[in-house]
Amino acid sequence: MPRVDILTELCKSCLFCISVCPKRILDLSKEVNTKGYQYVTAVKPDECTGCALCATMCPDAAIEVWR
Repeated sequence: MPRVDILTELCKSCLFCISVCPKRILDLSKEVNTKGYQYVTAVKPDECTGCALCATMCPDAAIEVWR
């Protein structure tokens, strides 16, 4: 089963990943990382298809997708 991991300390909440996810499994967290950015989190991780569009779009390499 595919899995998406967000490296929260690298996320700067640009939201590119949220906009490209075809299943809309990602959303902005209410919490912040140590740099003060709200980070992205997988709100529906079981629906991930492993397409890795989110990881491809992330300018900070803060997303890993496992297939």
